[in-house]
Amino acid sequence: MATPAPRSRRDPVQEEARRSFLRMVSHELRTPLNSILGFSEILHSELYGPLGAPQYKEYAGIIRTSGARLLRLVNQVLEIARLEGGAMDFDLRAESLDHALDDAIDSLAEDVAPRHLTFDIRRQGALPAVVADARGLRNLLVNLLHNAIVFSPEGGVIEIWTRTTDAVVDIAIVDHGPGVDPLDIPRLLLPFEQGENALTRRSEGAGLGLPIVQLLCEAMGGQLKLSSASGQGLTAIVRLPAA
Repeated sequence: MATPAPRSRRDPVQEEARRSFLRMVSHELRTPLNSILGFSEILHSELYGPLGAPQYKEYAGIIRTSGARLLRLVNQVLEIARLEGGAMDFDLRAESLDHALDDAIDSLAEDVAPRHLTFDIRRQGALPAVVADARGLRNLLVNLLHNAIVFSPEGGVIEIWTRTTDAVVDIAIVDHGPGVDPLDIPRLLLPFEQGENALTRRSEGAGLGLPIVQLLCEAMGGQLKLSSASGQGLTAIVRLPAA
């Protein structure tokens, strides 16, 4: 069942021009970034022999990390533009939360390992299925998990639990980081906003993850709810139709 994301009120010419622009930007930005990532990985791993001075290997690692961060930002900006412009179609069908969570966690392994974080997934292996788009569901989970990883203390635990009631499934991701003032929560759902002041925040990122999650939830017939208090972490609950 293919379901389009909410369409903005543009005429067909404007809509096609927007799609063409997104395709062009996607290709022109991702192609050089993929080259940067690939060659910096070759240098960092010294695939063809030692580089000489150890600083070269260190610098190659910095290039790779910076390139990966920039590629993540590019992907998020393009995702926001596609979702807000209604330029994405969703194929809604039964999806296994166990499989989707495994895929999302595997894709974030490089972010998790240096922080020594662990996941506490209640009822792992017996999670309910939801009605969602496969790619959209994984993208939603990756963004929520990445947000929890960024704000969790080193060596911390990220809790994941689900609850099924009245033909809907609640998926909760809970971190034990600094949390935010409840009055700041509406601002977190605006692009390029974060819970801390932009001049003093400790985390990196453009603040696009949670707005993307909200747009994905709306496009798949779901909802996003955030709750927090200063010093008590952040709980993000996604509500999707049960399969």
